[in-house]
This record gives sequence, structure tokens and C-alpha cells, in this order.
Amino acid sequence: MPVELPLDQILLGDCVEMMRLLPAGSVDCVFADPPYNLQLRGELRRPDDSLVDGVDDDWDKFGDFAEYDRFTREWLSEARRVMRKDATIWVIGSYHNIFRIGTILQDLGFWILNDVIWRKSNPMPNFRGRRFTNAHETMIWAARGKNSRYRFNYAAMKALNDDVQMRSDWLLPLCTGGERLRNAHGLKLHPTQKPESLLHRVLLASTGIDDIVLDPFTGTGTTAAMAKRLRRRFIGIERHPDYAEAAIGRFRRERPLAEGEAVATPAKRDVPRVPFGSLVEQGLVPPGTRLCDKSRRVSATVSPDGTLVAGSRRGSIHQVGAQLTNAPSCNGWTFWHLEQEGQLMPLDTLRDRLLAVRAEG
Repeated sequence: MPVELPLDQILLGDCVEMMRLLPAGSVDCVFADPPYNLQLRGELRRPDDSLVDGVDDDWDKFGDFAEYDRFTREWLSEARRVMRKDATIWVIGSYHNIFRIGTILQDLGFWILNDVIWRKSNPMPNFRGRRFTNAHETMIWAARGKNSRYRFNYAAMKALNDDVQMRSDWLLPLCTGGERLRNAHGLKLHPTQKPESLLHRVLLASTGIDDIVLDPFTGTGTTAAMAKRLRRRFIGIERHPDYAEAAIGRFRRERPLAEGEAVATPAKRDVPRVPFGSLVEQGLVPPGTRLCDKSRRVSATVSPDGTLVAGSRRGSIHQVGAQLTNAPSCNGWTFWHLEQEGQLMPLDTLRDRLLAVRAEG
């Protein structure tokens, strides 16, 4: 009997033990913010002698590097087991742990896609003045295996970045203000709560609506909240009761976007294929129409079967475009234009119109 997944729930317990209860190949994406093993020694104070609220919790303490490596290998092995063949994983860390994690990821068969730098626009200064300010954290984005057909929402990332290809260095602020969860004394509930903007970008880049996202170190629930907002499904694991309680409350308060509002810009390869002949059949580009390039240097005539004729040349919109420009290939949709009301319009625009009509119907 198949195991029913605990969707949209936050499980209280050890991440390895909880993941062992999940069936193999059941999640689409993992976001993991594991203990960093900061190896702090003594108190850290500001120049005014006030105490820095750093990470000194027991969950971040390990006896030595070997113990931390065993822990990392154990949870990553379970995470890989529950990931679907084409799933991806994000792991965030600092210089204390991310290089050890990267090695173990590769040892276990993961295929690293990117290391993404989260550059903090408002980092904490280095109060001791003995090193550079730690102004970034590193995320490793990896596929389950070398042959995974992983999801990357390239067009959505480009749109998010003012129509410029998204780079692997992300300038985003720390979690501050009303977004920061605090306890009854007004202190930070969790020392390393991640900003919603970071998880918004991670999930928008690598998941789709109704994909199942697993966070084995849920903390105060940033991944859970963003998954719900973007209409993803979620499974969270957290062993600290106070963090789990806060995450559950936060998840319940979050409201998902309306179904249509959560759809990201599709990549060209995800758009249904429209043959040029469909535009001819439906009268958007009638037979006999004269097409030209945007500079009006070359032209061709549309045939009833959707081929183009230019002198002795006949073929598809791509073939004839390549022949006339002596190019190895040509995207006929953007190369060829037709004139409407004195303006040249690329064929791509008419294709978008046809797709919009089909979507409405």
C-alpha cells in the first residue's frame, strides 16, 4: 500500500528519522538550511560592549569535523532517496561548512548545477576587525544525478531581473523588520532566519505549481510560507518545538496567490508548438502574403502549404531565411516580418496572438 505523504505539514522530530518515513522518489525539490557548525569560541561583543546575538545553540554544535561529516552524509543520503529522478536540491551554508557539504554531495552522486552567492545588502560587521566582513552565504544547487532532466524556469528568472539573464550572485537583504519572528521578550526567535525574498527566488526558479518541496531543517518556516504563497506543496521537518510551533503558525497565516497569479513566465520550449501552417490556415498570414526581413533586404511569398518561395528557393520559414542570408540556421519566427498598417510585425507576434486565442477557447 502506498504511503500517504504528509503534505503541507511540519513534522516534529529528527530530520533523518522523519525522512525515513517518506517513500522513495516522492519530492520534487529540497531546500536545506542545515547547522553551519560555526565552532564559536566565547562571546562576541560590539564596540560598545553590547553582546552580539549569535548562534550558540546546541543544534549547531558538533564534536569535530568527522562528526559533522557523518551527520551531513546521513541526511543528504536520505534526502537523495526521497527525491524524484529529476528533482533538485538547494543547500545553503557559510565558509564553515559549505565546502564539506559540496564534497559529500558529489560523493553521493548529486550533480552540481550552480553555486549561488547570496550577497547580503546589510551584513553584520566584523566587530573584532581581524577579518573581512562576512557579507555572503553560498547556496549549492544540484540535481539528483548527472542525467536528471531538472526544472529551471529561465524565463521567469529573466523576467524577475528586468529581462536580463539572472546571474549567480544575488543581492538581497537579511531578514529584518516585521518579517523577523521574535519571542515573548522581543529577541530573535531564530538566529539565522532566512529572508522571504531568498526563498521566493529559489522556489520560483526551480519548482512549478503543486510541486512538492521538502525542507528538512524548517526552522521558523520561511520555506513553508513561500511554498504556500506560490501554490507549491510542502513537507517540513523541525526538531526544536519552539521553532516548529512558530513555523506552523506562520504557515497557517500565509495566504496563497490566486491560481492564475502564481503562474510564472513560461520558457519558449514550454509553449505549445504552433506550425507556421496554422497561421496560414486560419488566415492570419494568407497565401500570397509578402514577407520580408526587418531591414526589407530580402523577401519571400507565402504558399498555401505554409512554405515560402523566393525565386528558385522553396522551404520552411527557417530554411528560406537561412538560404537567403547564407547562415547555418535561422529562426524564421523572428526573422520574417509582414507589413500591417505601414508597420513591420514579426511572425512571432502573430503566433502569440494565436496562442492567446487558443487559451481563451
